[in-house]
Amino acid sequence: MKFTDQYPVPTGSRARINDKYLAEEQPLVQQLLDIADIGEAGRARIGKQAEALVRAVRENTRKDGGIDAFLQQYDLSSQEGVLLMCIAEALLRIPDADTADKLIADKVTSANWQDHLGASDSLFVNASTWGLMLTGNLLKLDEATIRDPAKYLGKMVGRAGEPVVRTAMRQAMRIMGHQFVMGRTIEDALDRAKSRKNRIYRYSFDMLGEAALRRRDAERYFEAYQQAIKAIGAAGIKTPDIFSAPSISVKLSALHPRYSYTQEDQVVADLVPKLLDLARLARDAGVGLTVDSEEADRLQLTLRIIEGVYRDESLGGYEGFGFAVQSYQRRATDVLSFLVELAREKGRRLPVRLVKGAYWDSEIKRGQEQGLESYPVFTRKVHSDVSYLACARMLLDAQKEIYPQFATHNAHTLASVLEFAGDRTDYEFQRLHGMGEELYAEVVNPEKLNRACRVYAPVGSHEDLLPYLVRRLLENGANTSFVNRIIDEDIPVEDIVADPIEAVRKQGGLPHSKIPTPADIYQPDRTNSKGVNLPNPAATQELLREMDEATKSEWAASPIVGGKRRDGAAVASRNPACIEKVVGFCRQSTPEMVDEAIAIAAAEQKQWDRVPAAERARILNRAADLFEADRARLISMCVREAGKTIPDALSEVREAVDFLRYYACQAKQHFAEAAVLPGPTGERNTLGLRGRGVFVCISPWNFPLAIFSGQVAAALAAGNAVIAKPAEQTPLVA
Repeated sequence: MKFTDQYPVPTGSRARINDKYLAEEQPLVQQLLDIADIGEAGRARIGKQAEALVRAVRENTRKDGGIDAFLQQYDLSSQEGVLLMCIAEALLRIPDADTADKLIADKVTSANWQDHLGASDSLFVNASTWGLMLTGNLLKLDEATIRDPAKYLGKMVGRAGEPVVRTAMRQAMRIMGHQFVMGRTIEDALDRAKSRKNRIYRYSFDMLGEAALRRRDAERYFEAYQQAIKAIGAAGIKTPDIFSAPSISVKLSALHPRYSYTQEDQVVADLVPKLLDLARLARDAGVGLTVDSEEADRLQLTLRIIEGVYRDESLGGYEGFGFAVQSYQRRATDVLSFLVELAREKGRRLPVRLVKGAYWDSEIKRGQEQGLESYPVFTRKVHSDVSYLACARMLLDAQKEIYPQFATHNAHTLASVLEFAGDRTDYEFQRLHGMGEELYAEVVNPEKLNRACRVYAPVGSHEDLLPYLVRRLLENGANTSFVNRIIDEDIPVEDIVADPIEAVRKQGGLPHSKIPTPADIYQPDRTNSKGVNLPNPAATQELLREMDEATKSEWAASPIVGGKRRDGAAVASRNPACIEKVVGFCRQSTPEMVDEAIAIAAAEQKQWDRVPAAERARILNRAADLFEADRARLISMCVREAGKTIPDALSEVREAVDFLRYYACQAKQHFAEAAVLPGPTGERNTLGLRGRGVFVCISPWNFPLAIFSGQVAAALAAGNAVIAKPAEQTPLVA
């Protein structure tokens, strides 16, 4: 089977979505400006409305104001805010109580919680601070015990009988978590939604839980969604139509343990029937169902599943099945075009929740780690804001096809939507539970703006809350976030509601100067190795065609001694995934060849050692360039001979390239900077450090290219000669 036969390629309008996957940021932002700009007069009205909203929020902020006040008090520019973030994130991964105790001992006691007590008017903030102070005081260490917290903890646990510290810390986080979670169960959440002060809102319930790691996890989440839909339907909440009905949000990664583009066909075959079952159940219960958007590399997979379910004739007439779109992705407007076209074709409205996106940090880091050409998201927040406005206008323009749902806590964005929509009311706003209450009190008030708002309401236990909490803290905990700034009286109102269109025009739509392209993250030292955007079928197909071409030539290897190939007994190398398949032949060396190689290496090592560091670095960098030029063949060999998956094989080649460039850089830094010493034959030698002789480098079978190349490059960079021996399982790769 050819490599190109193994990966599906999208067709129709879905195929065009990836054209802007890694689009150049500046020209794309300029295009979005043209769509988003309503004109000078309209922008002026938006500014006045936004200012009025901010002033109303500041005047009406409740004394017990929840998570907004907490995020202002413990923003991520404070030591305590960072510590909270670290603890929340780390507790997700701590496998045992002892390790949790040590983490808390290290983090909590180094913070000045008392400085925050009374600094906020919020009862919630002060209650949380008391919990954190309690933990800190329990763990105060004197000079004698500060060096050995584990010993101190052992004494304290022995004295208290229970890990009081961990209990106090988790209790403080529960206080904080209660503000984020609507209820531990769907029944609790529904009861809370029915309370007098909450009835004015619509609700979308999110059953907390992250990506399923096992089949039984996926089944548990599926059953939780089923039970939640039934419970919501049984609650008997009367609404005039499906758009105002309560809804549930579904994460597809929670329904499949291998929710990845690498398993696309299998995931689609498994999930389309499951999601269709949930959609039918929601239809029968009079409940809406929205599929949440996740990481950028899952977008095409998610859209394929959405399309498969939406096209099913059994859902004819049901207009509650929708999807969330992230405006911080550069593909956002093309995703909307696809959804509009799909809805137009089927003749029924499709609810679309427009969000800015909650995975920005990881998308940037993933783009760097994968060596992509650019990023799938905008590097400036203001660019995401402009993209949101462009998307909002597109949604409102598609009145017959789309029911727009605008999720935002930004007063300027909210005011923009109000201006775009005019007198229309066939849309809704959305906010997160526990956040933006003062802002949306103005929106839902029948005597003021009188527009519908839905609360995105997480449901689950404290343990399920933590991953969600981490995302919310990252998204809203920065001191530059709108949630944080809107209640900060020290920031002028006009600064908070600054027009993103005007701001982008002033700075020209340029990418963020502090966020280099993935290729340049190691500059000025070296260039990052080139990756392939594998989730993009267009990029993948090009690579696969090159890999197929590489398999047409015969793969053979033989000993190389003194720069010359030698003959020997031919041994077949087989594909470990299919051992009856011979991928090539390797001729074996003899003991005499080994002796000869050692003698040549020993004789030539001193001459190599005298080569200037800059020249050695140039040679290693040239080798890295050749590796990248021959990338498809090397990946093919790693797949066929070493049994690697294509993503792993690509990582293997990239790691080898990084090793070569890294050691080239090290050679220049650590050898060229040393004192100039006379060489053994009288000439000047730029190397203060000297090679040690002849090294033997043996490749491991599981990293036949990367670690092998790294060993060889390190030895050569330092002025040594090398005898290189491949692993017997992967001689062709070596």
